Amino acid sequence: MDRFWLLTWTTYGTWLPGDNRGSVTSIKEDEGPRHRHNRHGTAYDGPMPGLRRSALDLMKGDPVWLEAAHAAVALQQFHETANYRKWTIMAAAIMANHVHLVVGVQGDPDPADLLQDFKSYSSRQLNAEFGRPDSGTWWTKSGSRRKLPNEPAVMAAVKYVLEQEKPLVTWPIHGERGT
Repeated sequence: MDRFWLLTWTTYGTWLPGDNRGSVTSIKEDEGPRHRHNRHGTAYDGPMPGLRRSALDLMKGDPVWLEAAHAAVALQQFHETANYRKWTIMAAAIMANHVHLVVGVQGDPDPADLLQDFKSYSSRQLNAEFGRPDSGTWWTKSGSRRKLPNEPAVMAAVKYVLEQEKPLVTWPIHGERGT
């Protein structure tokens, strides 16, 4: 594999901009630069009640919370997508409100395309098996796409993903590797 990425995204409406837990957003200051808080070692944006209220007002349906059956379907589709694209899933963790994937790819595809493929194909399969959620979507827009520059970074990301609290499903299981 030429490149490795840690991809992270949330389910719809479960972690809004301005959330008390902090959030990863792209915010433009009035007269300053745009700040992105998704790089290692940078802080999350702190609580912003006004921003959170605005995000709540814009919601098109209830928040989406995954259950074990949803996670199993999504994970299977992640593997099918990776196999089709000739990508390698190094680790996956699906929680009730977010997903982490460590993915190896050939060449240098746009990481936004990787993220979009995993989200769109899993959404299609989730819709087929469980119906479309009230909001019309399983996932939030975009997500974090963190490039892993070397083997220690890849191994640290795999460890991080596999040590998530309260996962509905993780992969690999029992030492399995590769997709």
